[in-house]
Amino acid sequence: KFKMLSPGGWGEKQVRDYSYSMVMEMDGRVELSGQGGWDPGTLEFQTGHPIEAEINQAFENVAFMLNAVDLDWGNVAHVNSYHVPEPDGTILAATGEMGRQFRRRMPDHKPIWTCLGVAVLGDPKMRVEIRVTAFRF
Repeated sequence: KFKMLSPGGWGEKQVRDYSYSMVMEMDGRVELSGQGGWDPGTLEFQTGHPIEAEINQAFENVAFMLNAVDLDWGNVAHVNSYHVPEPDGTILAATGEMGRQFRRRMPDHKPIWTCLGVAVLGDPKMRVEIRVTAFRF
């Protein structure tokens, strides 16, 4: 049997508007749906800010969802990230910031990572979405 959760204002909004959950746990494996760089208070995206700020906020939002099931970044084994290219057509600033966030938040281990450049994400204001798999040990 699995457990589904949608903590916080963003989780409640997604359940209400789109009928999906933020967190699924089964047998110690935790899957998070993609987390973007929305402000948890206003539920608005970090538009108008450098991509680094949006990625930092997305990492904070992942941490919030992990915390809802008593886990943290130390439990993360797999990261998928999706990036809308910057005006120069690259995702180099984004991948550089992802690496900085990995070193900051997971200094004692290195997760596996899949990184994709995409044309558009679920909301046109989003420039990054991060999805993780974590485990209880």
